[in-house]
Amino acid sequence: MYIKPLYIGRVSKEAADARALARKHVRAPEAHRAAILEAARAAFAERGYARATIREIAGRAGVTHGLVMRHFGSKEQLFLAAVPGPRDLPELLPGPAKTLPDRIARAFVARMERSDGNDPFLALIRSAASDERAATALYAAMRRTSTEAYRTVLTGPDADERIDLLASHLIGVAFSRYVLRSGPVAEMAPERLVAYLARTLRCVLLPFEDGA
Repeated sequence: MYIKPLYIGRVSKEAADARALARKHVRAPEAHRAAILEAARAAFAERGYARATIREIAGRAGVTHGLVMRHFGSKEQLFLAAVPGPRDLPELLPGPAKTLPDRIARAFVARMERSDGNDPFLALIRSAASDERAATALYAAMRRTSTEAYRTVLTGPDADERIDLLASHLIGVAFSRYVLRSGPVAEMAPERLVAYLARTLRCVLLPFEDGA
């Protein structure tokens, strides 16, 4: 009687495919986090903060609802992590104080131009009309994060006022150029906008002297 030899270590094609599929779905926590953030930015930009859901974002990222909550805790914290501005400040702020306005202006315009109107920050601006309460809470959280970062390089009794004026100025530019998309600011070449922004931000960030 002939017995077919058994080759130890030889794996069937079906078993190999199954293992490959399993490996594909096993990702490191960093990869999960990156996928969730990418999905969140897309969802918030397309649907706004109020309409985007954790379940939808999890589906886009290919993870479970529970995994999203484990990484970020709440939709608000996920939104704050997904908005590039506040989380990029630790890398942007270090450097010569005299070139800070230029760095802020260049980074802001570059980020907005890349987003083509789909930055989560713009979704927040748009949502202010439909969900004022949520927009106010999110903006307050973003302002706290930004203020803490800017305080590491801006000093003086009026530092908080200057930080808030900086944010207000950028919001106004974002609304005119990337939400309304109409008027001279919207039609300006990016490099020209950077130059104007750097000039105005230099005035905003300069400490105010009483009696000046």
